[in-house]
Amino acid sequence: MAIFCYNKKDMKKFWIVVVLIVIFGGLFFFRDNILDFYSRLSLKLPEIEKGVGDLVTEEIGKQILTPPPLKSLNEEFQSSLTREGVIEWTNNQREKYGLSPLKENSELDASATIKAEDMFKNQYFAHESLSGVGVGDLAKDVGYEFIAIGENLALGNFKNDEALVQAWMDSPGHRENILNEKYTEIGVAVMKGKYEGRITWMAVQHFGFPLSACSEPDQSLKSEIDKNQNQVHELESTLENLKSEIQNIRPRQRTIYLQKIEQYNNLVSQYNNLINETKILIDEYNAEVKTFNICASNV
Repeated sequence: MAIFCYNKKDMKKFWIVVVLIVIFGGLFFFRDNILDFYSRLSLKLPEIEKGVGDLVTEEIGKQILTPPPLKSLNEEFQSSLTREGVIEWTNNQREKYGLSPLKENSELDASATIKAEDMFKNQYFAHESLSGVGVGDLAKDVGYEFIAIGENLALGNFKNDEALVQAWMDSPGHRENILNEKYTEIGVAVMKGKYEGRITWMAVQHFGFPLSACSEPDQSLKSEIDKNQNQVHELESTLENLKSEIQNIRPRQRTIYLQKIEQYNNLVSQYNNLINETKILIDEYNAEVKTFNICASNV
């Protein structure tokens, strides 16, 4: 019978070998999990900047004055109204109060005419049409860009142009439009037709202070901001989807995992740069809008 004797030195070597076998065996067996764990530890997702959705581009201030429509209380048997006469008597009133005369504008004449025709056609007498169209919409439709716009309406058989303008002057809201220092242009329409079963006159005044009176904010800036904001939203969606893909990659797909991480980090860098560029553009555009609004309010 053979007897084996081991000294302490041999035993120590034996246990070292056993431990190494266990360690390396574990490393081999769990290599994918370990690599995955290490990779996830190495993933340092960069911070995403605050989105541009929280930043607001300021709007150009516009004023629209529409006093309640005026109906004639005293009907005249002989009634005659003209565009030229209404403009003349309107400017006579402004001159009496030391104000500059209003210049006739063909676009405002067109918008006033559209308004008068629509009221007869659809049988209503109001600043807003049955389809919700107001004086600001009409001005836009005929290509008149404005900072301030006003509309006076009158219905009835007024004796003449002077009587019509005087009736508006006797009404505080309409008087305010006629004597508004800001307005520089006017358009008028006077039209005879059937309303609620009787023949009568419709009169429309459109007053305007054109957009060209103040330096308009650079619209190319606004277009660039809008384009950047669309790109930001697209990147946000792409990043969210990519992050979800990274979190669901299997341990054995380490190469794909690291590629996705690199792609994600590059997109975040692109996203953050775009956010910062857009913030600068928004600040620049808002400064121009503020300057414009100060001009518009002081003229």
